[in-house]
Amino acid sequence: MPLQATSGAASYDGFGGGPAAVPNYIEECFATHLYTGNDSTQTITNGIDLAGKGGLTWIKVRDYPDSHRLFDTSRGVGNYIVSNSTSAQLNNSASVTAFNSNGFSLGSFSGTNGTSFGSAYVSWTFREQPKFFDVVTWTGDGTSNRAISHSLGSAPGCIIAKRTDAVGNWNVYHRGVSPANDNTLTLNTTSSASGGGQDIWGNGVNVTTPTTTSFYVAGQNNNNGVNYVAYLFAHDAGGFGLTGTDNVISCGSFTVSGNAATVNLGYEPQWLLIKSANSVSAWDLFDSMRGLQVSGNQPVLNANNSGAEFGTGSGVGVNVTSTGFATNGYLGNGDHIYIAIRRGPMKTPTTGTSVYENVAYTGNATANRQIGSSVLMDAMLLNNRDATAQSWSTYGQMFFDRLRGDNVLLATASTSAESTGWQTYFDSDMNVGWDTSTTTSQDYLNKSGATFVSHIFRRAPGFFDVVCYTGTGSSATSYSHNLGVAPELIINKVRSASGSNWIVTFNFTSTNYVLAALNLTIAGGTFLYTDGASIEARPTSTAMRFTGGVPAVNDSGQTYVAYLFASCPGVSKVFSFTGNGSSQTINCGFTGGSRLVLIKRTDSTGNWVIFDSARGIVSGNDPALYLNSTAAEVTGVDAIDTDSTGFIVNQETTFNLNVNNATYIGLAIS
Repeated sequence: MPLQATSGAASYDGFGGGPAAVPNYIEECFATHLYTGNDSTQTITNGIDLAGKGGLTWIKVRDYPDSHRLFDTSRGVGNYIVSNSTSAQLNNSASVTAFNSNGFSLGSFSGTNGTSFGSAYVSWTFREQPKFFDVVTWTGDGTSNRAISHSLGSAPGCIIAKRTDAVGNWNVYHRGVSPANDNTLTLNTTSSASGGGQDIWGNGVNVTTPTTTSFYVAGQNNNNGVNYVAYLFAHDAGGFGLTGTDNVISCGSFTVSGNAATVNLGYEPQWLLIKSANSVSAWDLFDSMRGLQVSGNQPVLNANNSGAEFGTGSGVGVNVTSTGFATNGYLGNGDHIYIAIRRGPMKTPTTGTSVYENVAYTGNATANRQIGSSVLMDAMLLNNRDATAQSWSTYGQMFFDRLRGDNVLLATASTSAESTGWQTYFDSDMNVGWDTSTTTSQDYLNKSGATFVSHIFRRAPGFFDVVCYTGTGSSATSYSHNLGVAPELIINKVRSASGSNWIVTFNFTSTNYVLAALNLTIAGGTFLYTDGASIEARPTSTAMRFTGGVPAVNDSGQTYVAYLFASCPGVSKVFSFTGNGSSQTINCGFTGGSRLVLIKRTDSTGNWVIFDSARGIVSGNDPALYLNSTAAEVTGVDAIDTDSTGFIVNQETTFNLNVNNATYIGLAIS
């Protein structure tokens, strides 16, 4: 993906300071990749350099009971061990057949690429990188408290070790297990932490704390002549981002009391492994590709058993937040340990095509139809161009997003709460784009003969973020985000209650912020007319702040979603202009023109007018849709024209997008 570092350590050399260390980013070191088995061969391209850097690929079939299989570059292609078994290392030459510079290759082995039983697979790939992850192998010598060197560059927060030449348990050291001087865990069982850790990770009396260069083994982890492998995970060691100080992996602990606990990581996770330390429980695996959401049921796999993915029960999973996660009653009371990995990307995008994709399509009423082929879907806006889809007059233009889950949508032309029951029509369980899910009745998002346009957005620093939060009702409440810069445009909607408008906030450089309603044509102003909502303070690069007790933005106990946009050089532009009554060029700093343009008049009434290149931004007439309306698109009007730097806006009476001395705001994406 074309993403680049734009400031900080990366620019050190350019100012005469000498070569700077190359920044590290989580998207270069970890990837969750979903794929479908084919009983043949396929190459998994996930952007992780296993050939040059080394690492681990962990594969599990999702829709059928079968073992977890772990492959690493230290033991070589075809060799795997099973996390839910004590078995020795196994080999299948048709499993992982190559470790590549951007992923790995698969043969026809049913355990990693089959169709006979299950065919939906997940792979988690960890690249060796200081302060993130390391793979170490050794041959035991029978001594106690033996130091094993590693290259993690920090003290490991968790170590998972396995004997590979014969039967043996998976022994787990975790810094969060208490008491640390003797307790240990076993990955292939549901057992709670037990004594004896000193005879596996220490000197027979105590567990020896790992250092930045070594960890210590004995007994089961160091029998004479026995072969072992260990996977080492760092804990809050920094080493990432432009400054080299960002954490991307945490090995911590928390206590659930009254079925509730909140964990502050300082970042939003994309992968979690959680285990109760003091009671019998499974090792639960969650990730954002399969569904790690703010609430509701989420897909779970257990590292200690071969079971298929589950998550249909009420409240299965954890609730992800912009700074960590919270329990939702699924995890029992008591002490728990976890490994968490930060959501990416961490790089700022340099091209619009890496973070935004639009697709115009005609419905064909088929299930599992994929829409989009190049951009990971974090949020999707769907427009029915001819307004003929089922119940379009009720739902209108639709927003889905990965954080809220596939089951819910929000209608941009409505004050309604989010609508549920959409998981059979919408599925984000894919590496790029989305699909029409399982139902054979596709009258909503894929009605036969109806015409649609899909806008797919990926979250990325400096461009776009999605935040879900629960209102406090308190004045000046701050809510964290991960945009990395101060947002310039915030689109906000209450999810849990009907009757409140969509709030659109703009122009944070001014004392009087422009407030408008996405579902209405009303002019902008410093207050939203029906609710009196206002932004109490300018958002920062880490937080936004809303006034209290206002249903539209911060009512106590209500749930909300906010879509945050910023101007990203060459990618996006949050703009404003004053009309000149004829034609004018809106320079967005692009080189290839705009693929999406959203415009709203703010000094008077006006529609939220959206244009896109999938339907046609051309020198002639341009189809347009209104986000505040459920009507079909308007055609036959030459409202905007192409320009390499952005777009040209023309004054005509249908849209009135360039009235002399009128003021406008909007968003453009290249």
